[in-house]
Amino acid sequence: MALRDWFPKYGQDVVLLAVDLVGTFVFAVEGALAGIRGELDLLGLLVVSFVTALGGGTVRDLLIGAVPPNSIRDWRYGATAFAGGAAVFCFFPSFQHVPQQLLITLDAAGLALFAMAGAGKALEFGINPMISVLMGVLTGVGGGTIRDVMMARVPGILNTDIYASAALVGAAVMVIGLALKAPRPIAMTVGGGCCFVLRMVAVAKHWNLPKVMAH
Repeated sequence: MALRDWFPKYGQDVVLLAVDLVGTFVFAVEGALAGIRGELDLLGLLVVSFVTALGGGTVRDLLIGAVPPNSIRDWRYGATAFAGGAAVFCFFPSFQHVPQQLLITLDAAGLALFAMAGAGKALEFGINPMISVLMGVLTGVGGGTIRDVMMARVPGILNTDIYASAALVGAAVMVIGLALKAPRPIAMTVGGGCCFVLRMVAVAKHWNLPKVMAH
């Protein structure tokens, strides 16, 4: 079967879909690793993988009226998320040896991609630019937030180094670029690049947003 037969709807956007699925797989792996640390069984691990990878996009779609959500309408997303979770469950020793820096880099790339896709989809549905930026952030960080709530812990985006802020900056840059009539690919590339670079620099420099310390 030819590749185009598997992706008939996307035509020349096969590469973009493939990158999107890679991001889904990476986030699913992160969710599965969190599930193992939380001592979840196989079913719990797969559920957490799915939620981490696709929860943000699902909530976004429901909020903007894109129903049924893409994670339900397109089987490839769910299959990719479950594959990521199953891979961690079956080959956990191998995943333990993956360099942490590689996981951080892939996560930053996935965050940038999802933030751009989320903001762009919201704009296509007629959502105003400011809310579209927030939809981009939700797409990038929503799944991890839902995962943390399910596992009864404070969501990481609320107390760790710059993460949601990177998605916010990247989505805002893309939306502003589109408002200035920049070509969509350029606006998305620049916005995604800003998100990725800010996230990586924040990790390297241990940047955090200001906080009040209780005594």
